[in-house]
Amino acid sequence: MAEPIRSPARDDARPTGADSAASSRSASNANGAGRVAAATRRTLPFWHYVAAVAAGALHTLSFAPTPHGGWLSIAIFAFFYFWLTRTTGWRSALLTGWAFGFGNFVTGVWWLYVSMHTYGGMPAALAGAALVLFSLYLGLYPALAAALWSFCAGHASHGNGNTAARDPRPFSPTWHGAFAFASAWALGEWARGTVFTGFPWLASGYPQVDGPLAGFAPIVGVYGVGWMLALVAALVVQALVRVSEARAARRTGNAARAVERSRIATPALGAAALIVAGLLLPLVSWTLPANAPLDVRLLQGNVKQEMKFEEAGMVAALDEFRRLITDKPADLVVTPETAVPVLLQQMPEPFALAIRRFADSTGTAILFGAVGGTVTPEGRVIDYTNSLFGITPGVAGLYRYDKHHLVPFGEFVPWGFRWFVNLMNIPLGDFARGAPVQPPFMVHNQPVAVNICYEDIFGEEVARTVRENPTSAGVLINSTNLAWFGDTIALDQHLQIARMRSLETGRPMLRATNTGVTAAIDGHGNVIARLPTFTEGSLDVRIQGTTGFTPYVMSGNNTVLAVSLLLLAFGFAFGPGRAKRRTAADAER
Repeated sequence: MAEPIRSPARDDARPTGADSAASSRSASNANGAGRVAAATRRTLPFWHYVAAVAAGALHTLSFAPTPHGGWLSIAIFAFFYFWLTRTTGWRSALLTGWAFGFGNFVTGVWWLYVSMHTYGGMPAALAGAALVLFSLYLGLYPALAAALWSFCAGHASHGNGNTAARDPRPFSPTWHGAFAFASAWALGEWARGTVFTGFPWLASGYPQVDGPLAGFAPIVGVYGVGWMLALVAALVVQALVRVSEARAARRTGNAARAVERSRIATPALGAAALIVAGLLLPLVSWTLPANAPLDVRLLQGNVKQEMKFEEAGMVAALDEFRRLITDKPADLVVTPETAVPVLLQQMPEPFALAIRRFADSTGTAILFGAVGGTVTPEGRVIDYTNSLFGITPGVAGLYRYDKHHLVPFGEFVPWGFRWFVNLMNIPLGDFARGAPVQPPFMVHNQPVAVNICYEDIFGEEVARTVRENPTSAGVLINSTNLAWFGDTIALDQHLQIARMRSLETGRPMLRATNTGVTAAIDGHGNVIARLPTFTEGSLDVRIQGTTGFTPYVMSGNNTVLAVSLLLLAFGFAFGPGRAKRRTAADAER
């Protein structure tokens, strides 16, 4: 039987119900896909990235010397996270993170310019260019963290492609996005503190030493505190966005878009709970007092950097520190880094005899900074080291600590950068490294762990020294010379870093510096005494050592790294991105 012939005009005018439904679905999918594609192709305006740079620069103000900058840091991170939610994909997220990081670093470590130009003699233009390039490099880490967040958060509003087509926002803050942001940020900061020997200066957790999240430091360290900071900020944004949605729904009378109160209250309460926990955790005592308190004298020579390695300056420095060391007895006297600016074997005999006699006659232990070296059978000195030497009363020989974590371009020259170092008049070159874990210096019955210069910015290494030493130290000492950076924020920033080490380990930290900040910090991160910067003198303090391990000393950065990797892997596999990819695949079929 032949199939009846239908009129084309009739079919065009009145499609069947099935054809109509299919056509409607196809048009809806096409329109939805088109809107999603259009949203994806949306280009962010240039001022979006300018605002990110400005936010990063403003974040510098949350670090020392700003008091209670931890609260400001939360506010700025909330803005930063909100700004990331305006991005349209991983590329724009990466650029936003890079802009934020560049703004933060170029304003936060500008004192490197002083070191290179003022004291290193590098031309101003080249020193400025080096600072900008270094800041751009450091900005790569927050950039990669932002891109990683974008991948794992899925950049899908509520995890649904059709919803994304109707919602003009590129990303709607969710719990999933908050945990992804915290985890990606922590991994980025850890990488910055590890790659190419690491530069963890300005880690975002440092302002919290006086902030509401300080209590987490003994548990998860500075990177974990940064993780908490990012999570709190993201939850605050999530709650505020839900409030905005609720108001918009009320204005339009759109009941379908009404936001449940729980969607506002839950993230807000989560952020508040973390802040309250951070404020209460300092009440927990992770360590206990151990051994008798020590009377310590911390010396600050205020030797001008431009004179330190000239012959006249060396003679003046030796005379000054001989007088400061032998001024009055104590259990321990500590000098700044390279206070004796000569090789140990070349130390003038009058200086060496004077401090040895003083130590033996008064019972004073002495730690002094000098240049170490190894003498070959032929009489040549090799393997120069930046060292601290200790004199124990009545004991022949010297204690020796050799700096392990050396400063690039100052104490060793990275491959291919000899030309750069040659542009500066800094009398330092390639030094030998000490062992990662070295024995403590015994003062009476109190073991003291020492570190030099910026070694104390590596919390994991300080924790490892405490954890892995057969004789665990009860007191930490940092001997440094920040005269290279003049009267800049570097001095206060370094003090803030030392306070974080005290919080992480539950141990007091003593700092002997050339120009400042010479200070004593108790085991709770509080500065109990300090000398004015750029003055000559000594700081007399009584310090109580401690014993016991905080959770951070026992596990180091492993806890925050494991949690972050697990959450990001889970989010990538099961989060909104998976739903978005599944929706796109269905649309293609």
